[in-house]
Amino acid sequence: MKRLIFLLLAASVLTAQAQVAEAPKDVNGVIDNTPDSIAKAMTARPVPGSSRVGHNPVLFLIGNSTMRTGTMGNGNNGQWGWGYYAHEYFDPAKITVENQALGGMSSRTFYNKLWQPVKQAIRPGDWVIISIGHNDNGPYDEGRARASIPGVGDETLNVTIKETGEQETVYTYGGYMRKYINDVREQGGNPILMSLTPRNAYDENGKIIRKPHTLWLMKVAAEEGVPFIDLNEISGQKLDSYGAWKTDYHFFLDKIHTSRFGAMMNARSAAEGLMASHNPALNPLKAMMRNVEPSTWQADRTGGKPVVFFTGDSTVKNEDKDKDGMWGWGAVANTVFDESKISIVNAAMAGRSCRSYLNEGRWEKVYNSLQPGDFVLIQFGHNDISPIEKPKYRGAIATADDTCHVYQLDKGGYEVVYSFGWYLKKFIQDVREKGATPVLVSLTPRNEWENGKIERRNDSYGKWYRQVVKKTGVEFVDLHNLAADYLDKKCGSKAKAEKYYKRDHTHTSLLGAKTNAKCVAQGLRANKSALANYLKK
Repeated sequence: MKRLIFLLLAASVLTAQAQVAEAPKDVNGVIDNTPDSIAKAMTARPVPGSSRVGHNPVLFLIGNSTMRTGTMGNGNNGQWGWGYYAHEYFDPAKITVENQALGGMSSRTFYNKLWQPVKQAIRPGDWVIISIGHNDNGPYDEGRARASIPGVGDETLNVTIKETGEQETVYTYGGYMRKYINDVREQGGNPILMSLTPRNAYDENGKIIRKPHTLWLMKVAAEEGVPFIDLNEISGQKLDSYGAWKTDYHFFLDKIHTSRFGAMMNARSAAEGLMASHNPALNPLKAMMRNVEPSTWQADRTGGKPVVFFTGDSTVKNEDKDKDGMWGWGAVANTVFDESKISIVNAAMAGRSCRSYLNEGRWEKVYNSLQPGDFVLIQFGHNDISPIEKPKYRGAIATADDTCHVYQLDKGGYEVVYSFGWYLKKFIQDVREKGATPVLVSLTPRNEWENGKIERRNDSYGKWYRQVVKKTGVEFVDLHNLAADYLDKKCGSKAKAEKYYKRDHTHTSLLGAKTNAKCVAQGLRANKSALANYLKK
């Protein structure tokens, strides 16, 4: 009799398990050892609730390595999770952001191993973004044992983990989402479901694959009455518009983990999704947000006038006020461009390299401002080949080849630094993406002479510029040699050329700036450039 009962029970378990969907395969193809180093990882994750300021609310982020990558989450492997940048969109005087994510976690393993301390830290009025699911795959009962049952149903599966003998009830993906939601509400918090970050993978139509978790999350959110933000779609649309080369550098080392570029993009997408939501439940959170509207340059577009943007260093924009001071040629560009036909925005900044101009958000401001028909002159070089790891943190790798390396900086932290040519290619591609026209401009010559000729740097920067031109087909104005030819003919010596410079051998006087502007115009005319149509007659 006992044997019969045992067989019946065994049969019922098998029948129940047969109804459970097979665990999804791990399509990420990434071995993430973070779960094996939880003790070390916990030294980098904040103590839940520790960021709270007074009675202000906390926004908790629940996720995996796409939100916090690497054991320490500090970018030492060149990968960054978007949770690192999420705080930039919230006013710290009103709310703090805690990235409680951990690499390698699934909705199941995070709930079982990491969730309880977070739950206990939640106070009434807090917010919790739950965006997890990339690792809900693989075996149910062995190895990482982190798979949830696909879908949003009520199925469960009782398993015994083979390596440990631990018994566990496995729920559906939707089942775990409902657990998070119920727990947050129990604490008086406000849950938000957010779909996953996209992978660097394409469907048969050449579009970034959208994850099935999106539909599951939408269904659970609708049933439970919680806000849903489709991060997967918002970021996916951006990647679709970028093209393959740009999409590739939004990831690092593999097809799922993001670079700094990808992490920043996903953080912005998350913020944009929150701000664009019409769900009234999010209004209190939206009132605590900031910086969601992209920073742009204001320009006169009266009558449909295009805009020409100048980017570069102090040779393009300097003090530009004292007639006997230092001037950049962009400040006197109105001497060669007809402002009744085109608007001028001098977005250059003294002391900048390609890398620092990008890192400081200056390039992003130009990118955000571009409209079809605009032009961007890109001129860097004087500050680019300098120390990489040391202040002023502006050096690039001295080549035009697409290459990069993870550097540990003297100020602490890590950065993936790219080559001089790579930064130029990025700028060129970004401009074209917006329907505008990039023009690469070589650096101005320095007042250094040998044998009656001014210095030329054609074996370094000149070579790299031309390699970029060959690779991208970008229009090129060789200001370096045009201005050098002029000074060779007009001056013939350092002493006679000094009136074109001010204070040192690099920065130009007002006369030197006007001369460089004329040389730019000369190069545009020689190219039969579309931009030449906006020059003064």
